[in-house]
Amino acid sequence: MPDARDSVATLIESTLDERELEWERTGPRSYVVVLPGARKYQTNLNLIVGEHALRVEAFVMRQPDENREQLWGWLLQRNATMYGVAFAIDKVGDVYVVGRVALESVTADELDRLLGSVLRYVDDSFNTMLEIGFGTSIRREYEWRVKRGESLANLQAFTHLFEPSRSD
Repeated sequence: MPDARDSVATLIESTLDERELEWERTGPRSYVVVLPGARKYQTNLNLIVGEHALRVEAFVMRQPDENREQLWGWLLQRNATMYGVAFAIDKVGDVYVVGRVALESVTADELDRLLGSVLRYVDDSFNTMLEIGFGTSIRREYEWRVKRGESLANLQAFTHLFEPSRSD
């Protein structure tokens, strides 16, 4: 009788190939999948087939420089509307997306939903997370680039932070 873990591993590989995603094996039943995004250029998603569940985890961003409590509250509110995964922090405050799915529930369609969920939640949230946790650094970077005549291209999503207030 085939091992359920091996069946899920085979399913993961065929699904990733069918979806034409970049991936590699990182262990006997573990994978890293590159999910291309628009705001966060790529998210490396780990899929780890355990004895009873498929573990899903992706690093989102390092610990914020500021407004930690505000960011944690925002993430908790987002968790209430998410499918299959949730935002989490590690002991130093780095942000991840994590989830677990029972092996018997893993199908090609369910894996596709999980991949899409991770991509959507990370990509849709990324700029807001940066703004909350690194707003001061983003403003300083903008000012430095303006003074030096450097490109502002990758700061375009944050232009509202640089516009003078109406009271100025």
